[in-house]
This record gives sequence, C-alpha cells and structure tokens, in this order.
Amino acid sequence: MNDASAAKGHSDPRVLDRETCVLRYSLDRWAAARADDAFVFFENGDVWSFGEVRRRTIAIAAGLSRLGVDQGDHVAMCLPNGREALLTFFAINYLGAVFVPFNTAYKGNILQHVIGNSDAEVIVMHGQLAGLLADIDRARLRTVVLVGAGAAPPELEQLPFDDLEGDEAQLPQLRRPIEPWDTQSIIYTSGTTGPSKGVLSSYLHLYTNPGPESWHFVTGEDRFLVNMPMFHIGGVGLSNAMLARGGSIAMMENFSTEAFWPFVARTGCTAVFLLGAMATFLLKQPPSNAERQHSVRLAFLVPLTGNHREVAERFGVDIYTIFNMTEVSTPIVSDPNPHKPGTCGKVRPGVEVRLVDDHDCEVGIGEVGEMLVRTDRPWAMNHGYYKNPEATAEAWRNGWFHTGDAFRRDEDGYYYFVDRVKDAIRRRGENISSFEVEAEVIAHPDILEAAAVGVPSEFSEDDVLVAVAPVPGRPVDPAQLTRFLAERMPHFMVPRYLRILDDLPKTPTEKVRKHILRNEGVTADTWDREVAGLRIRRQRL
Repeated sequence: MNDASAAKGHSDPRVLDRETCVLRYSLDRWAAARADDAFVFFENGDVWSFGEVRRRTIAIAAGLSRLGVDQGDHVAMCLPNGREALLTFFAINYLGAVFVPFNTAYKGNILQHVIGNSDAEVIVMHGQLAGLLADIDRARLRTVVLVGAGAAPPELEQLPFDDLEGDEAQLPQLRRPIEPWDTQSIIYTSGTTGPSKGVLSSYLHLYTNPGPESWHFVTGEDRFLVNMPMFHIGGVGLSNAMLARGGSIAMMENFSTEAFWPFVARTGCTAVFLLGAMATFLLKQPPSNAERQHSVRLAFLVPLTGNHREVAERFGVDIYTIFNMTEVSTPIVSDPNPHKPGTCGKVRPGVEVRLVDDHDCEVGIGEVGEMLVRTDRPWAMNHGYYKNPEATAEAWRNGWFHTGDAFRRDEDGYYYFVDRVKDAIRRRGENISSFEVEAEVIAHPDILEAAAVGVPSEFSEDDVLVAVAPVPGRPVDPAQLTRFLAERMPHFMVPRYLRILDDLPKTPTEKVRKHILRNEGVTADTWDREVAGLRIRRQRL
C-alpha cells in the first residue's frame, strides 16, 4: 500500500479519506486553514468562527470524556436547536463517540423506548425536559447534563452543561483513527406509524446524504439556513454538510413564518430548505419588502408543490427539489426550476433505483411501485436499524433498500412521488394518492394545511377524509371547498368527509401524524357531504 492509500486507510477510490468526510478531521482542517472565518450564526446575534467552534467543541468533548465517554460509546441528546445542540453534536463525534439525538417531544413510553434502544449512559438534555425521566425505565442511563434550569431524578448523576468545559490538554488520545465507515449517528425515525427505529449512519453516509454528488449546486461559498431540528436529518445533515464543504450555517430554533425572511436577511443566508407546508405558509403571508431583501439564491422545496413557480418568482430564488430520507442519500434530484409539475427529478450518478410491486418485480413506465435504492459507493446509505434485525432485514431484502414510498416514472426518466405505501387510500376499486388529494386541497386560498386519510366505508374499502387547518382569519365553508375540489379532481378523489381543525397533529419535524387522524376517524365535528346532500357529478367520457 502506498503512502496515499495508508493515509486513507483503504484503496477503494469510492470511499473518501478521513479528512474529507469525518467530522473531527474536517473541523481540524478548516480551523487550521480559516480560523477566523465565520461558520455559524445564531438567533441571538452570536457568530462563531471555525476556530471558535473547534475550541468550544474540544472543551465540551473534554468534559464528556471526564464523564467516562469513550470512542464508540453512544451519547444521547434531547435539545432544541441552538449553541448547546451544535456543540454537543460536534463534541460527541470529536471523541469518536456516536451521536444519538432524541425528539424533544418524546415522553412516556416513547422516550422510554428510545432510551432503552440507544444504550446511552449519558444524555445532554434541556432542564425543562429532564423531569420526564422520573416515571420511566431509564435502562443504562446514569448521567444527565442539563442545559438551562431544571432537575433530573435524584438517582441520576447530573451537572450543568457549562461545567463540562475543559481544555485540549485534557482530551484523551483516540485509540485508533475515526474511519469513514464508523457509526457517526443513530437518528430515530419520527414514529408516525409505530415505534421509532434508530437509523445507523456512518460518517460516509451522513457526508453523502446531502453531499456534492447530489447537492452539487451547494458549495463552500454558501450559507445554509438550519431550521430543521438537530434530531432530524435536516438539522444534522445540513450542519455536517456545510462543515465538510467549508461553508457556513445560520441556525434557528425552529421555523417561524414571521421571523423567516428577516432572519435569513440578517444572517446572509444563500440557501434554504422548505418543506411544502413551509412554502405554503410563506406564500399565504401578505407580501412584504423583507421577502425580496435577502441573499438567498436557491431554495429546496420538498415536495415540489404546484405553486413552486410562484415561490420562485415571488421570492426571487431558484427552486430545486429532491427525494431523500434519513436512510438513503438523495437518490433523486432535480434541475433548477423543474418544468414538470410534481416531479422529484431524476436518478443521480452513483445510484440505482427500481420501482417494484409487492414481490419486488419491476413495474412498467407510468405504473406505480415502491422505490428501491442502492448505491455504488460503500457505506453511502444506512447500515441498518440499531438493535432491530427484523426491520433491517425487511428493509434490505433482496439486496436493495426498500423506501416504503410509492413512485411512478415517465418515459423521460423523471420520478414522481405518489404516496407513502401505508398511506395510500383505496375507494371502490380506485387507488387514491393522499399526497395528490392534499395538493389540491391546499390550492384553496383559505386552506393553510391539509391531510388526507382513508376511513372505513360501509361499502367496504375506504372513504376519503381530509382534515384541514384554515388560514388564520379565514373561515372554511365545507360545501364551497367540496365544490372547489370537484372542479379540480376526479369524482372518486373528492373527499366525503371534512374536519376543520385549528392545527393538524404533527411531529416536531412537521410531519402530520396521520395515524392519529386515521384512528380518530369520523368524529362528531366531521362534515359529511353525503349527509349534507351534496352530490358530485361523475365525469363521463
């Protein structure tokens, strides 16, 4: 093996060297080359350079080491976005330990499940959440590091976050170099349909997920807004990706419609990531000067909504879209300002994609099938679900990762998301995409957000129920909304039931908890168009 191969630790050109994709070495590299250049902007106005981030990261890493955290150990975190969350993430990985973030909304049995599954002995936790540990089985947990006021159960060792700080001289030597294939994080799925699963991500997977091969239009000159939580791939992945590129980030605790444009303007963001609902919220705000007085040049819009051209024109940005999830690494990516409505884009280089039926047999052009993915680069996708061999085997059967998402592709190679396989609705012999129903409902000017689910029908199969949240100050007339939809969609897709709610039940990552709506079914406050006598004309050829 030559000197270059020895430095990389392998001879496979597809697997990047440690300095490129391992967080510790990336941070060291940029802090040495550009110590005074800004890396992170916070909501309170603080700005930290690469050198400052490295110094603070090492201080926290030294403190975690004093608590017994060693290379390869799992360390949990339950914090909102902010300086402590970023430092905790970086410090855990700087030690070569595994970063295990928890959703800040977890409590009770859900919190108990992830604590038990994680094997973490140390958790860094917001003080206001620490009391949630009192009434659950804490498994191997022994130490709680508290951010802010609060107290953990007295049986646990606890100390303030500020007491962690040490210096570089106290930092232990690594037992061995941190490798690209080592586990960097365990990120739990949102658990909208069942117990959360811990996704095992290597350093090379987390690097590749929003990496230069797929997000090739994001460079080290960009400053990316991080407003997705640090227990989500959107928060962890973006922070990691911009560090690897030598770019910078601006961190918000969470998405805020009113604060969005002022914050990105003040911090000089050039790139933002918008879930479809976020874009809808911004579009339904009254126009303002702030929405054009910014440095943003590109926006990811996921999924690509029917109003993406309006987003581009109103806010003066280029629109990109992708298909991605925690387990994969952006297999589908679009060109700027996609011309095909509803597309996610095409397969990127280095990835293979198949659309298959229930038996993993490939479906034809225009037919709907579950998306299966694999990559040419080793370790560029998840390597399983932690302590869940059954789920791992099910997801990775036949040598392909099964996404659980239904897609179709056209003759030009563009892919279109249809639905989560488990969210598809079947009504009187017709397959209905809840995603497509929701897109048409949100097109109504009085609707802020919508979720479509199937509920049992007296005629077998499903009827369509849509829960909506109105734009504040705009009442929704169910009959008028139904007539609006009847002009825009096939008769069999027009919902029978409408529920009007102040807010839809969601996870902190803004995913609607459809299982709650599905389980609640037709409630006393649900409007039924058949009871109302509103008939929908069946289209005839």
